[in-house]
Amino acid sequence: MMDLKMKMMMKVQVGVCVFMTLVLAPGLGVKHTLFYTYTALSQPLELPGIYEFTALGMLDDRELDYYSSKTQVKVPKQNWMKEKMPQDYWEKGTQSRKSKEQWFKVNVDILIERMRHNKTDLHVLQWRHGCEIDKGADGNLKFLKGIDEYSYDGTEFLSFDEKNSIWIAPVQAAEPTKRKWDEVPILNQYTKGYLEKECVDWLSKFMEYGQEELKTFSKPKVYMFVKKSVKDPSMLTLTCLATGFYPPDVQMQVIKYRTSLPEHLLTSSGVRPNGDNTYQLRKSVDINSEDRTQYKCQVTHNMLETVVRIDGDVLENCPACETRSSGIVGAIIGVLLVLVVAAVVLSFLWKKGYLACMNVERNGPGVPNGNISYIAAPINDVCQNGHKNGAANGIH
Repeated sequence: MMDLKMKMMMKVQVGVCVFMTLVLAPGLGVKHTLFYTYTALSQPLELPGIYEFTALGMLDDRELDYYSSKTQVKVPKQNWMKEKMPQDYWEKGTQSRKSKEQWFKVNVDILIERMRHNKTDLHVLQWRHGCEIDKGADGNLKFLKGIDEYSYDGTEFLSFDEKNSIWIAPVQAAEPTKRKWDEVPILNQYTKGYLEKECVDWLSKFMEYGQEELKTFSKPKVYMFVKKSVKDPSMLTLTCLATGFYPPDVQMQVIKYRTSLPEHLLTSSGVRPNGDNTYQLRKSVDINSEDRTQYKCQVTHNMLETVVRIDGDVLENCPACETRSSGIVGAIIGVLLVLVVAAVVLSFLWKKGYLACMNVERNGPGVPNGNISYIAAPINDVCQNGHKNGAANGIH
């Protein structure tokens, strides 16, 4: 049943493909992707924004269209998609999504039985397909690769090898489907043709329609700063920050003595959105304060004509850099202040006559075992008692 349904599904118009990332390499063409992702749950979840079935189209990192089992309508996510695509495109797309929604409902149940899983548990079936191209400086598009894959409960279930036009089954449960699909050459030919030709045509068309918005590229701003390390107060945490850039693909290196530090020594935030269609990336490492001028931040981005480097010389004078030495100096100053205050207080008490010299007796009454007893002398006899007590105890 599942195999028959999947064959029928492949013949249905496949609007546009799954997931998308945009990758850029300095000096090379710009890479673009067009993907569609379909996600089906075995049962509804009472969570906001989570539906039994969803379909999402993406161009690079931008949403193109969206469908959910709640609204059951394919809708544009970009203004230029709404303006450029005719009404019948959305109507046909809606019907296609509804057909896929029914197909997924049937096949989620089939997979649960095939895997011998508990039907009361939540299970997820996904289909992701699309293409990646390279747009050269001359504007020509070059096909790089196509992706057509299924996953079940987050694990790869079946994928298409477009170079050899065969299906790959990484799990035993997918073997029956692989064999049946490979026995239908026209199905594999259609899949290959879609990935290499139809998907690329759609991608090219969407890029043309949205060219004005898609051209809103921006250069990264690069910063380098330090602060006291949370892990070790005697160390500094040096951070390289690149922000405000688009597309999101960027390369960052932290360099010491002309050697790039390996990634496992760095703490990276990963590329994150800023909320204004730009991105940021930061990488940090704990360093010795005296070595701070030996570091560099290096950033490479498609929108930069040259590599951006910031030298650690900018950290030559920084309050945060005084870690261990400042602590020691602070402690010494603190002790000296305490001693000065104590001396002033004692001098004041002495002059006012509030401070009595100690009268010390050894083995006297109430002083057993040779312990020393401190007896306050009369205020008007401080010096005399002091000298007497001192002489009695062997102090000359």
